[in-house]
Amino acid sequence: MELEVKGIAASPSQTQPFSGRKKPLRQGWTSRSWAIQNPCLPVVPRLDLASLIDSADEDDFSYVPLSTAHIYFNPPNSSAFGWVTPCRIPYTQRLGELEQDVIPENLPAPTDKYKLKYQQYETEMKEAYKQYSQRKAEKAKSNVTHQQSPRKRINDECVQGEEVIMGDLTTLDRKALLQQGYADNRYSAQRSTRKSDAEIVAAEKKKQTVAEQVMIDHLSRAVISDPEQNVTIEKEESASVLPDARRAPLRFRRRALHETKIRTHSTLTENMLSHKVQFDGRIISRNGHDACRELIGFFFTHDQSLTVYEYRQFGKNRTNVLPFIQKNVYSHQRGRRKGKQYQLGDFYIGGNLTFLSSDHPRLPESIRENTLLILRITNIDQIALDSLKADSVEREDDITSQEASDKLVLKAVQDMLKEQLRNRGVRILTGLGKYLQQLDKEGNGLLDKADFKQALKVFHLEVSENDFESSWLILNGNGNGKVDYGEFKRAVIGEMNEYRKSFVRKAFMKLDFNKTGSVSIIDIRKCYCAKEHPQVISGHSTEEEIKSSFLETLKDACSKSDEVSYGEFEDFYEGLSIGIADDEDFVNVLRIPWGI
Repeated sequence: MELEVKGIAASPSQTQPFSGRKKPLRQGWTSRSWAIQNPCLPVVPRLDLASLIDSADEDDFSYVPLSTAHIYFNPPNSSAFGWVTPCRIPYTQRLGELEQDVIPENLPAPTDKYKLKYQQYETEMKEAYKQYSQRKAEKAKSNVTHQQSPRKRINDECVQGEEVIMGDLTTLDRKALLQQGYADNRYSAQRSTRKSDAEIVAAEKKKQTVAEQVMIDHLSRAVISDPEQNVTIEKEESASVLPDARRAPLRFRRRALHETKIRTHSTLTENMLSHKVQFDGRIISRNGHDACRELIGFFFTHDQSLTVYEYRQFGKNRTNVLPFIQKNVYSHQRGRRKGKQYQLGDFYIGGNLTFLSSDHPRLPESIRENTLLILRITNIDQIALDSLKADSVEREDDITSQEASDKLVLKAVQDMLKEQLRNRGVRILTGLGKYLQQLDKEGNGLLDKADFKQALKVFHLEVSENDFESSWLILNGNGNGKVDYGEFKRAVIGEMNEYRKSFVRKAFMKLDFNKTGSVSIIDIRKCYCAKEHPQVISGHSTEEEIKSSFLETLKDACSKSDEVSYGEFEDFYEGLSIGIADDEDFVNVLRIPWGI
């Protein structure tokens, strides 16, 4: 069978291959002899991948225009198509030959019109390139100036610190001050807003879950478990017929549904429970697991009682709400208000609620080891608080004025010490915490006056004798001669506000995903990100150098070389907080490297 396609005949016995030439080969010529006679025939240029790379010199073209490349095929043979072996000719010579083939000779001279157009085009191109070069140079100059400013600012702070304090800053002080560089790098407003909105929604959902659980516990479960349910019902008490001797009293047998009262004398209504103030709290403790517990409390004005619940989350979707402090009327356990019942005025952000651990046997063992349980109010429903304060009248007693006087005395001491700690706060506070912990031989956290004086002297913290004695009288209210060293540090040196502290807890909770209360140095190295540090962006330091400086200062604060406890982590940022005036700047120091 023979086929014919566009004038080309094909048969099973002989196939005529396609030829790129219009004229057939002369008789007796083979493809080999034809290629030998034409060794320098122009061919398809090889693909040079290197020429595809962007070049800084835009005018240096290193490619062959497609219009000048001519394609030739091998002469036909009896087997298949083939390409002519490329000639080993220098590229410049081949390009010159191609240009000679393309550009015709004896071209007429260009007219004045085209000469004018070409001059205008050349002038515009030169002007555009000049403007582009100027913009590029200005942009590079501004980037260098902007990137060098944080480093210069940090160096200026170090120089000012050397002038203020006696003695030069140590290497650890300088490395700790590098963390303040994040304050200059503003957190992305869009990312911050997105995270803040998500956090607000999650917090509101959490509070709603806890509030619903409180209502369930006190509107239904409280009625069923009320001791009044075990008292003999009124009908049996007023009946003239003696009760059956073989029948046990109601309190000793299983109560049936029809024997359960719907309402008892102590039954609460939803209207009573609605007059409440909701607040968030945290445990003041150096135990990381206890300090990071999420507590939500309620103070009810109808009976001056309060209760605290713990919110637990397991994974993303599983949550649990359990009573932490049972609903009851409680009183202050220390300070000038010791023995006074809690009132509405005792609830404010930064206020402390004290409880005796022995009164709450269901508390965790780590909390019952201490005599007192101290809860710090971190957030409160201010609208509900103002509304309830407007309806109630509380007189200001003498204790309130005495407490205000105590705060002024401690504030004066704090201001004086913070001025000394402005540029070396991290090293001093972390070292002071380790030193006081070593002095605590009994492990109960209590030290006497001589220990605190010695600690202040060792770390060159100058406090006048009158100020120290005034502070000691305030702190040693019970008169036993010993004070908790954590309380002493918070009172004399001061502490960051609850807004800053909340981000410290968020960062630690992100690291301590197992909720053990301590984090290994390896996990901290993995989670810490220094990519957005100003010195890394400017190229003055590498990411590894910033990370190493942070880990070195943090390790110096730790009693163990391979892990960091919550108390040590908090002391590090407590010292860093002293030198940062603005809250948002401090939050950036935590948000950027930890991604919270």
